Amino acid sequence: MLDFIVQWMPNVVLRWDGLVQAFWETIILLVVCGFLSFIVGLFLGVVLIVTKKGGILQNLFIWRILDFCINIIRAIPFLILIIALLPVTRTIMGIAIGVRGAIFPLVVGTVPFFARQIEAALSEVDSGLIEAAQSMGDSPIQIIFRVYLHESIPSIIRATTITLIALIGYIAIVGSIGGGGIGNFAIAYGHIRNDTDIMVIVVILSVLLVTAIQSIGDFLVRKTTH
Repeated sequence: MLDFIVQWMPNVVLRWDGLVQAFWETIILLVVCGFLSFIVGLFLGVVLIVTKKGGILQNLFIWRILDFCINIIRAIPFLILIIALLPVTRTIMGIAIGVRGAIFPLVVGTVPFFARQIEAALSEVDSGLIEAAQSMGDSPIQIIFRVYLHESIPSIIRATTITLIALIGYIAIVGSIGGGGIGNFAIAYGHIRNDTDIMVIVVILSVLLVTAIQSIGDFLVRKTTH
């Protein structure tokens, strides 16, 4: 088996330490940016739902501003967004390359996507449940947690799964301009040096990572569906 790997993937063996480091950089970016995007995106998604017309905290001024900002960011191709954010990234993170420099643009690019996913998930909640909670005197905060979020757990898990998988693609794009991770590794060695075996292993790792996230997401959805 070892002889087979050495024969068919010599460049992978040669650059094994770099591949492992690039993979862990991808995991770090996925965890850190995924967590930050989940927190901020969940909050913004809830705000979109409760401040819209007919919402429990209707405020069309806030809703229009937030809706406009999310639409603008989502309309910008991610690669262009990264470049446009370079001065801001340097100011906030102190650097615009590497793992640290990739965090800010990844979060900015992912949050609007996830916020829309959350908005769609919370929109599926039966309006009758909300009206019942209001009639029992529940406060808006109680309705948000006991009705909106509680009833949307499976949908929120689906949205999180979709977003994490999309984030893997974003990490690869950031890597193409020096952001670290397997995207950077694939460009630096697989593409520029034309090492086909490195490109193959990067694709395999990406597929395995996506499959693992999707499988965990599907499992959690089954466990929380009632």
